[in-house]
Amino acid sequence: MEVFWIKAIIVLVIFGLSLVVAMYSTWAERKVAGYMQDRPGPNRAGWGGLLQPLADAGKMFFKEDFIPLQANKWLFIAGPCLAMLTALMSSSVVPFGDTIKIGEHEIQVQGIEVNIGILWVFGVVSLGVYGVMVGGWASNNKFSLLGAIRAASQNISYELAMGLSLIAIIMLTGSLSVRDIVLSQHGAAWNLFYQPLGFIIFLVCAFAECNRTPFDLPECEAELVGGYHTEYSSMKLGFYLFAEYINMFVSSCVISALYFGGFNYPFMDKVAEALGSDATGHNIATAIGFGVFFAKALFFVFFFMWVRWTLPRFRYDQLMNLGWKNLIPLAILNVITTGIGILLDIRWFSWVAMIAIVIIAVAQSAMKPKSARGILEAAPSR
Repeated sequence: MEVFWIKAIIVLVIFGLSLVVAMYSTWAERKVAGYMQDRPGPNRAGWGGLLQPLADAGKMFFKEDFIPLQANKWLFIAGPCLAMLTALMSSSVVPFGDTIKIGEHEIQVQGIEVNIGILWVFGVVSLGVYGVMVGGWASNNKFSLLGAIRAASQNISYELAMGLSLIAIIMLTGSLSVRDIVLSQHGAAWNLFYQPLGFIIFLVCAFAECNRTPFDLPECEAELVGGYHTEYSSMKLGFYLFAEYINMFVSSCVISALYFGGFNYPFMDKVAEALGSDATGHNIATAIGFGVFFAKALFFVFFFMWVRWTLPRFRYDQLMNLGWKNLIPLAILNVITTGIGILLDIRWFSWVAMIAIVIIAVAQSAMKPKSARGILEAAPSR
């Protein structure tokens, strides 16, 4: 019974942590945007605008809850709820730390540990598009429907490449458990060093799955007003916006776990040895690992924001071409080279594909004819 309550507390802490990080990601996004555009960002509500997320939540709660007359009422309500539910479910299998020793018990710092953790994450992420689809269809608004269709086709396109990049990780690790994948990267033996191409593919697909710029076509205001949530207001709109930030945080955690060692860090064995093997030393070492994991995840949250305020969004045909004609072939190539590396017992063999792609890209760039502007500039003036 004692273990049950400790486990329940860990689950609640992970749940609360996801909500708090997502809440303050809205503040951090505006601060990052302000820094890049040479302005202060939120600075009125609390010191440095730290109370701005609470002010935004209060505003959302007290706004008019409007439901269009011709909308399907129950599906209109279920859409944002489903988006929020699937976003929160994704983090349950991510190991945020090693273990905690309490008396004779050793408890994992993780919501649930299942031997198919990767499939859990992939399956829940795939279900997330239903929240967008249901909301866009139930709104009885053509712009919302177009945004929902865009979201569905985009997610399908990029889930294929994401799944293939995960297959390479599974081949190297021999397990579908996220904890086993993290433990296999003990110290500094991170999968990033063995799967550089897979990491790039997974990162790009994570942007597309979270509908983040430059892949935010489902809510492109220049073409679709507000996209799939055009008709939403009050906390229903808040749920959609909040789910996006939760997905961004969970994606950052998954990237950190799969490619950056999770709670592993260089010289962790020496730190654990210095702290001792008793319960207190072990728990302190676990807390340090938790802090390292959290720092890695926050770095990728910042990276998501940095890209948003740096790159313009793609056209829709460019987005589809990137997914189907570029990422999927590259992911298949990565799986093949990973398999060859396993047969030859060379874990870093995926670098061969990475280097070959860079050489081909440089060669193609060099062989392109000069632009008309370059030719005009090179021509002698009269």
